[in-house]
Amino acid sequence: MSRSVAFALVVALSFGVVAVQAETATAAAAGDYPHEIEQWRAKRTANLTAPTGWLSLIGLEWLQEGANRIGSASDNDIVLKAGPAHLGVVTQGKGGALHIVLDEKSGATIDGKQVREAALIDDMHAGEATPTTVAFGSANFYVIERDGRKALRVKDSNAETRKHFLGIDYFPIDPSWRVVADWVPFDPPHKLEIGSVIGTIDKVDVPGKAVFQRDGHTFELLPYQEEPGGELFFVLADRTSGKETYGAARFLYAALPKDGKVVLDFNKAYNPPCAFTPFATCPLAPPENRLDVAVTAGEKKYRGGHH
Repeated sequence: MSRSVAFALVVALSFGVVAVQAETATAAAAGDYPHEIEQWRAKRTANLTAPTGWLSLIGLEWLQEGANRIGSASDNDIVLKAGPAHLGVVTQGKGGALHIVLDEKSGATIDGKQVREAALIDDMHAGEATPTTVAFGSANFYVIERDGRKALRVKDSNAETRKHFLGIDYFPIDPSWRVVADWVPFDPPHKLEIGSVIGTIDKVDVPGKAVFQRDGHTFELLPYQEEPGGELFFVLADRTSGKETYGAARFLYAALPKDGKVVLDFNKAYNPPCAFTPFATCPLAPPENRLDVAVTAGEKKYRGGHH
């Protein structure tokens, strides 16, 4: 056999090995995808069912200006579903500043400390820190601010919704719903109005749009970022909404665009907290993100839903 023929044979065999390796790698990647989604689902369920997860919510109590007496007894201004009969008094000043004085017999702590009184920092003013947390027994609360109004977000690790969680139902894992969309940036960002289940409207900055094709049609989705530089956050609805899936919206996160593309994995589309509890303040899908197609991937409607 001549050197040239031998060399050609080696090259051919090498390319054959490379091709086989490539096919094997592709098959392995395809086989890994369901496992990836299963891992994502397990993490999702763990977060949801954590002692302070969304299933632990037992109250959303709006504060009035002035003194708000708080406790589980009926003679309080705000009656809690857990905790001592008289927990204390939260006072809201004219400028919105909050201060709590605990009842001497409450046994409660403020940010883990045995103190009687403190200022309450809400979730919008806590910065990188967490809002001030008042804990009592298996329950706790902190203050949230929505559209200038302030409320106690009350949680209890012994909440009925957590103890009797029915699990999450999903559409079958479908790799075709892992969509590589075109990314069209907006400069400057567009403004988008996002409503919520409590009637507020937020104006958010939309950095661009994701454009993809499905069943011969072109669709667009507008995301925003919950924090500067954060992932793209989509609040969307589709033809399954209100039927197989939760009516108000489903949520989907996507990594930041790369090379003009963004990956929309609808197998990771999930229910907002409001699908599980009436005490959350979830955004609603804006008209721009209501897809005229049935997205048969991701989470289905919760069987134990409160609606």
